[in-house]
Amino acid sequence: MGALFEYFLIAVVGMFVIVNPLTTAFVFASLTTDAEDDEREEIARKAVLTSTAMLFVFALLGSVIFQLFGITLAAFRIAGGMILFGIAMGMLNKSEAPDHDKADARKSRAVIAQDISIVPLAIPFISGPGAIATAMILTSEAPGFWYTILVYFAISATTVSCYFTMVYSRHVIRWIGQSGRRIMTKVFGLILAVIAVQFVLNGIGDAITDFLAGLNGFTVQPSPD
Repeated sequence: MGALFEYFLIAVVGMFVIVNPLTTAFVFASLTTDAEDDEREEIARKAVLTSTAMLFVFALLGSVIFQLFGITLAAFRIAGGMILFGIAMGMLNKSEAPDHDKADARKSRAVIAQDISIVPLAIPFISGPGAIATAMILTSEAPGFWYTILVYFAISATTVSCYFTMVYSRHVIRWIGQSGRRIMTKVFGLILAVIAVQFVLNGIGDAITDFLAGLNGFTVQPSPD
C-alpha cells in the first residue's frame, strides 16, 4: 500500500510540474479577456476534457501511435512550439478597438471559444510534449495494473486543477481592470513566445541527440580480406 501511495505522489508531482496549472491559468486569462464568465467556463471545460482524453490515449497507446505515424517526440515539440509562437504573436499584436457592435462581439467570442479551447490550451499547452512524454514514461514504468490506474488518477487530478485555476482566474481579470488586461496580454504573450521558442529548441536538441545516437549505433562491417 505504501508503494502504491509513493508511486501516486511521484506521478502527481511529475504531471503537475510539467503541466503547471498556474501558468496555464494566466495564459488563459490573457486569451479570454473579452469573454463572459459562462463562455470562459465552457472554454476551460472543453480544454480540460480534450487534454485529459489526449493524455489518456498517449499514456495507453503513445508509443504505438508514434511508431505507426513515424512521429518523434522531437517533431512534436517543434510543432507545438510553432503553434504556440503563432498564438503569442497574436497576443502581442492584439489591438483594442474603442467600440464593438454587440453582434460582432458575440461572434468574436464564439470564435475565441472555438479556437483556443483546443489549440493552444488543450494542445499543446496542457497536454504538451512534456506532459505526453511524462504520461508515457509513468505508464511504461508502472510495475502493475493498480500502478497504471494511479497514473490516470494523477493525470485527472492535474487537468481538473487546470480547470479550476482557469475558471477562477477571472477574479484576477476583474481586479486588474482594463488597462491591466492589456498589459497582462502583452506580458504573457511575450512569456508564451519564450515558452514556444524553448519548445522548438528542446525539439531541435532532441532531434540532434537522436541523430547522433543513430550515428553512434551505426557500425561499418569490415570488408573481408
